[in-house]
Amino acid sequence: MFINFVKHKAVYIAISVIFILVGVGFMAYNAANGNGAFNYDVQFIGGTSIQADLGQEFENNDITAIIADTTGDTAPQVQKVGSGTSVAIKIKNIDDEQRMALNSAIAEKYGIEETDITVQEVSATFSSEMQKNAVISVVLACLAMLLYVSIRFREFKTGLSCIIALIHDALIVLGSYAVFRIPMDSAFIAAVLTVIGYSINASVVIFDRIRENRKRYGRKNYVELVNNSLNQTLRRSLFTSLTSFFAIVCLYIFGVQSVKEFALPISIGIIAGTYSSVCLSANIWYILSAASGKKANA
Repeated sequence: MFINFVKHKAVYIAISVIFILVGVGFMAYNAANGNGAFNYDVQFIGGTSIQADLGQEFENNDITAIIADTTGDTAPQVQKVGSGTSVAIKIKNIDDEQRMALNSAIAEKYGIEETDITVQEVSATFSSEMQKNAVISVVLACLAMLLYVSIRFREFKTGLSCIIALIHDALIVLGSYAVFRIPMDSAFIAAVLTVIGYSINASVVIFDRIRENRKRYGRKNYVELVNNSLNQTLRRSLFTSLTSFFAIVCLYIFGVQSVKEFALPISIGIIAGTYSSVCLSANIWYILSAASGKKANA
């Protein structure tokens, strides 16, 4: 089956714009409802981190109810860790009186000593530093890849096409955090960098084939060049992505909560990265190349 990717380039771009706008819409909706654009972890906005070995099985909802009664926080992050009898809690900043009341309530509920409960305050200064580092990491990664691809293919518009696709992937992953209210912590940086690293690899394979086919189709027959190159690499791109996607899905299904929160955005990112590599990057290169060709002939 031969797919005319260039013919449907406007549709592919429109689909991407719609998904990005959906993410932006959820950010605005969440913020308007007073929940914050994202479900920030205490690592990002500061707060209180609590860990305790309860010595028995427990329900997250029971812990949430205790936190709501003692601190007024109705949206804490509660997850089971270790063998399932230990709990990790992350909540907004609380004062000493609330902390003592919370520790006492948990200790009384599960018959443990208050000394078995570890409380750690996360400062807003550290959180601000993490947010800045997240932005810097993504920007530097994109600039480094832009330089690498441009040098490798000796063409700036190839690097620019790849970077636009990578920015698309990063925005899709960012939007997934707003849509699914995934806790945004330090793993967010790792998830975005993992996705753009995976996506650039798929794009490089496609542009390698475009470079090889230039000798056959010439430098001006851009439509045939792009369509044939994409169709020739389509199976490889899809099979490689599916292999990675299935592995990440298994992590999401069988992993603990912290692993699920890392696997979900990566799963979404793999889908977005495959889509952008196949449907966007080469088409963006086609648009840039066709435009530069028209200027040269003008």
